[in-house]
Amino acid sequence: MSKPTRGKPDFLLLFLTISLVGFGLIMVFSASSALALYKYDTLWYFTKKQIIFSFTGFVLMVVLMNIPFHIFRRVSRTLMLISIILLILVLVMGVQINGAKRWIGVGGFGIQPTEFVKLSVVLFLAALISKKREKIRDFKKGLLPLLFVTGLVAFLILLQPDFGSSLILVMISGILIIMGGANLWHLLKLALFIMPLCVYLAVSKSYRLARITSFMNPWEDGSGTGYQLIQSLFALAHGGLTGAGIGRSIQKLHYLPEAHTDFIFAIMGEELGFLGVSLFILIYALFLARGFIIAVQSSDPFGLLLGTGIVSMIGVQFLFNIGAVTGCLPITGVPLPLISYGGSSLLVCMAGIGILLSISRERNRLRDVKLT
Repeated sequence: MSKPTRGKPDFLLLFLTISLVGFGLIMVFSASSALALYKYDTLWYFTKKQIIFSFTGFVLMVVLMNIPFHIFRRVSRTLMLISIILLILVLVMGVQINGAKRWIGVGGFGIQPTEFVKLSVVLFLAALISKKREKIRDFKKGLLPLLFVTGLVAFLILLQPDFGSSLILVMISGILIIMGGANLWHLLKLALFIMPLCVYLAVSKSYRLARITSFMNPWEDGSGTGYQLIQSLFALAHGGLTGAGIGRSIQKLHYLPEAHTDFIFAIMGEELGFLGVSLFILIYALFLARGFIIAVQSSDPFGLLLGTGIVSMIGVQFLFNIGAVTGCLPITGVPLPLISYGGSSLLVCMAGIGILLSISRERNRLRDVKLT
């Protein structure tokens, strides 16, 4: 009997991904229809674009899940170099929106390099850590190169300025470094150095300090820095236990800014209620748990680290977004992965899931070999 060359992908992860993206399309239409009608004279303006992003992301996911994940180790350095070049380009020729340069205009679309950089860093660190193995416990030869790359990329993102994405990148890198077996004493000393620096960066700019103070007490400046969070809380309160019903949100009618992007969870809470969003969080938790199980069951150190990094990338952004919308964390402008409107975030998430599915295929192949 011939041995299988490729295993089957994890169908539960695939099903959950398609379900979440499909649900996201429904919520993007509901949250954006009023704004689209007002600005573009059609209810479908943002939804049509999101459908294109979703279809492109699906194709990308299918392509990547059919590529053996070991190949990504070989291209990790090239992707990291391209990412650094893109971050420099966005500072030089990026489109400035609300005082920040985070986008590169391509035709009628905008590309946000920071989203692609997150996945590139995960690939690069996973490849480097799996190569170093026990050397990572040595500070100079193992840990320092990882810190240098992470610090350089985080610094370039901070210059845009984008403190939230920079912090998320550091957190994802930290998870990978810990999973890679770094010396915890080294990490503790490093944390004692980084934490005061993060606090300084958070309060050194007036707009960042305003976000922190408005997060703690949004009603202190209800018509200014606290306006968005207050409108978000109004949406969640209006939803109550069972919600107002799909399409019946009031806050999306030009009250809540960025209702279809960063604050789409607030519209979900208003239309689906506490029970609806609780079910959504449970399904999302199952999706993340399934991805993590695929990662930890990989027999390859690179596959374990890569899978863990991808799940962390999606999971950390999920927590940051919901935390900001509910007033538990400062507003950082982080989208809700797979749900919020936006091509860059959706494409990167689906690319990462495609790689996770590739890891699951190798795991299933080895299992099938044992059974035969």
